[in-house]
Amino acid sequence: MPSAKHVAVLVNAADTFAKTFLEQNQLAARSLGIELRAFMVRSGEPLDAAFEEVVKARVSGLIGQPSLPHQRAIDLAVRHRLAASSPGQGFADAGGLVAYTQNIAERDRQAALYVVRILNGAKPADLPVLQPVKFELVINLKTAKRIGLTIPPAVLARADRVIT
Repeated sequence: MPSAKHVAVLVNAADTFAKTFLEQNQLAARSLGIELRAFMVRSGEPLDAAFEEVVKARVSGLIGQPSLPHQRAIDLAVRHRLAASSPGQGFADAGGLVAYTQNIAERDRQAALYVVRILNGAKPADLPVLQPVKFELVINLKTAKRIGLTIPPAVLARADRVIT
Protein backbone atom coordinates (compact mmCIF):
# COMPACT_ATOMS: atom_id res chain seq x y z
CA MET A 1 0.00 0.00 0.00
CA PRO A 2 2.44 2.68 -1.17
CA SER A 3 -0.21 5.39 -0.86
CA ALA A 4 -0.86 4.68 2.84
CA LYS A 5 -0.05 7.79 4.86
CA HIS A 6 -2.15 7.17 7.99
CA VAL A 7 -2.02 3.87 9.84
CA ALA A 8 -3.62 2.89 13.14
CA VAL A 9 -1.92 0.84 15.80
CA LEU A 10 -4.10 -0.97 18.33
CA VAL A 11 -2.27 -1.20 21.64
CA ASN A 12 -3.25 -3.40 24.57
CA ALA A 13 -2.89 -0.97 27.48
CA ALA A 14 -2.67 -3.86 29.98
CA ASP A 15 0.26 -5.51 28.20
CA THR A 16 3.65 -4.91 29.82
CA PHE A 17 5.12 -4.50 26.32
CA ALA A 18 2.55 -1.87 25.24
CA LYS A 19 4.96 1.06 25.51
CA THR A 20 7.75 -0.76 23.64
CA PHE A 21 5.33 -2.01 20.98
CA LEU A 22 4.05 1.51 20.36
CA GLU A 23 7.53 3.09 20.36
CA GLN A 24 8.93 0.56 17.89
CA ASN A 25 5.98 1.06 15.54
CA GLN A 26 6.36 4.85 15.82
CA LEU A 27 10.04 4.59 14.86
CA ALA A 28 9.22 2.47 11.83
CA ALA A 29 6.38 4.76 10.78
CA ARG A 30 8.57 7.88 11.02
CA SER A 31 11.25 6.27 8.86
CA LEU A 32 8.61 5.54 6.20
CA GLY A 33 6.94 8.95 6.36
CA ILE A 34 3.72 7.47 7.74
CA GLU A 35 1.59 9.05 10.42
CA LEU A 36 0.84 6.46 13.08
CA ARG A 37 -2.29 6.96 15.13
CA ALA A 38 -2.35 5.01 18.40
CA PHE A 39 -5.55 3.60 19.85
CA MET A 40 -5.27 2.21 23.36
CA VAL A 41 -7.52 -0.71 24.23
CA ARG A 42 -8.19 -0.84 27.96
CA SER A 43 -8.70 -4.08 29.86
CA GLY A 44 -12.27 -5.32 29.50
CA GLU A 45 -13.05 -2.78 26.77
CA PRO A 46 -14.49 -4.34 23.64
CA LEU A 47 -12.49 -3.91 20.45
CA ASP A 48 -15.62 -2.63 18.73
CA ALA A 49 -15.28 0.76 20.45
CA ALA A 50 -11.64 1.10 19.40
CA PHE A 51 -12.54 0.14 15.83
CA GLU A 52 -15.23 2.82 15.69
CA GLU A 53 -12.49 5.35 16.48
CA VAL A 54 -10.11 3.76 13.96
CA VAL A 55 -12.74 3.97 11.20
CA LYS A 56 -13.49 7.62 12.10
CA ALA A 57 -9.76 8.38 11.77
CA ARG A 58 -9.89 7.24 8.11
CA VAL A 59 -6.69 5.24 8.23
CA SER A 60 -5.44 3.03 5.41
CA GLY A 61 -4.65 0.08 7.62
CA LEU A 62 -3.81 -1.06 11.10
CA ILE A 63 -1.28 -2.95 13.14
CA GLY A 64 -2.55 -4.96 16.10
CA GLN A 65 -0.59 -5.84 19.19
CA PRO A 66 -0.45 -9.65 19.39
CA SER A 67 -1.85 -9.75 22.94
CA LEU A 68 -5.20 -8.38 21.77
CA PRO A 69 -7.95 -10.86 20.86
CA HIS A 70 -6.80 -11.24 17.28
CA GLN A 71 -9.84 -13.08 15.90
CA ARG A 72 -12.12 -10.21 16.88
CA ALA A 73 -9.64 -7.67 15.46
CA ILE A 74 -9.49 -9.63 12.20
CA ASP A 75 -13.28 -9.83 11.92
CA LEU A 76 -13.64 -6.08 12.50
CA ALA A 77 -10.83 -5.22 10.08
CA VAL A 78 -12.38 -7.31 7.31
CA ARG A 79 -15.84 -5.87 8.00
CA HIS A 80 -14.42 -2.34 7.65
CA ARG A 81 -12.18 -3.35 4.70
CA LEU A 82 -8.99 -2.39 6.52
CA ALA A 83 -5.63 -3.97 5.80
CA ALA A 84 -4.57 -5.45 9.13
CA SER A 85 -1.23 -6.86 10.18
CA SER A 86 0.25 -8.17 13.39
CA PRO A 87 3.47 -9.71 14.57
CA GLY A 88 1.26 -12.33 16.21
CA GLN A 89 1.85 -15.97 15.33
CA GLY A 90 -1.15 -17.32 13.46
CA PHE A 91 -2.60 -13.88 12.65
CA ALA A 92 -2.69 -14.46 8.88
CA ASP A 93 -3.77 -18.08 9.35
CA ALA A 94 -6.78 -16.82 11.32
CA GLY A 95 -7.78 -14.44 8.49
CA GLY A 96 -5.60 -11.37 9.03
CA LEU A 97 -4.01 -9.89 5.92
CA VAL A 98 -0.34 -10.03 6.94
CA ALA A 99 1.70 -11.49 9.77
CA TYR A 100 5.38 -10.79 10.23
CA THR A 101 6.82 -12.66 13.16
CA GLN A 102 9.75 -14.62 14.41
CA ASN A 103 10.14 -18.09 12.98
CA ILE A 104 8.55 -20.31 15.62
CA ALA A 105 10.55 -23.42 14.69
CA GLU A 106 13.79 -21.46 15.21
CA ARG A 107 12.52 -20.07 18.53
CA ASP A 108 11.65 -23.58 19.72
CA ARG A 109 15.05 -24.88 18.61
CA GLN A 110 16.79 -22.15 20.61
CA ALA A 111 14.62 -22.94 23.65
CA ALA A 112 15.52 -26.62 23.40
CA LEU A 113 19.23 -25.72 23.32
CA TYR A 114 18.76 -23.67 26.50
CA VAL A 115 17.05 -26.61 28.21
CA VAL A 116 19.90 -28.94 27.27
CA ARG A 117 22.49 -26.48 28.58
CA ILE A 118 20.60 -26.04 31.87
CA LEU A 119 20.16 -29.81 32.28
CA ASN A 120 23.91 -30.14 31.73
CA GLY A 121 24.60 -27.79 34.63
CA ALA A 122 24.63 -24.28 33.15
CA LYS A 123 23.20 -21.54 35.35
CA PRO A 124 20.29 -19.79 33.60
CA ALA A 125 21.63 -16.38 34.72
CA ASP A 126 24.88 -17.10 32.86
CA LEU A 127 23.19 -17.86 29.55
CA PRO A 128 23.02 -15.06 26.96
CA VAL A 129 19.72 -13.52 25.97
CA LEU A 130 19.12 -14.35 22.33
CA GLN A 131 17.14 -12.20 19.93
CA PRO A 132 15.22 -13.76 17.04
CA VAL A 133 17.19 -13.81 13.81
CA LYS A 134 14.74 -15.59 11.51
CA PHE A 135 11.41 -14.01 10.68
CA GLU A 136 8.46 -15.15 8.61
CA LEU A 137 6.22 -13.05 6.36
CA VAL A 138 2.79 -14.60 5.78
CA ILE A 139 0.26 -13.03 3.40
CA ASN A 140 -3.38 -14.08 3.23
CA LEU A 141 -4.65 -13.65 -0.34
CA LYS A 142 -8.18 -14.71 0.66
CA THR A 143 -8.35 -11.73 2.99
CA ALA A 144 -6.79 -9.42 0.40
CA LYS A 145 -9.59 -10.35 -1.99
CA ARG A 146 -12.25 -9.86 0.70
CA ILE A 147 -11.08 -6.31 1.41
CA GLY A 148 -10.48 -5.44 -2.25
CA LEU A 149 -6.69 -5.26 -2.10
CA THR A 150 -4.30 -6.49 -4.77
CA ILE A 151 -0.94 -7.68 -3.52
CA PRO A 152 1.83 -6.95 -6.06
CA PRO A 153 3.70 -10.01 -7.38
CA ALA A 154 7.00 -8.60 -6.06
CA VAL A 155 5.59 -8.57 -2.52
CA LEU A 156 4.17 -12.07 -2.88
CA ALA A 157 7.57 -13.29 -4.08
CA ARG A 158 9.15 -12.06 -0.84
CA ALA A 159 6.61 -13.85 1.36
CA ASP A 160 7.69 -16.99 3.17
CA ARG A 161 4.15 -18.30 2.91
CA VAL A 162 1.06 -17.26 0.96
CA ILE A 163 -2.41 -18.40 1.99
CA THR A 164 -4.64 -18.92 -1.04
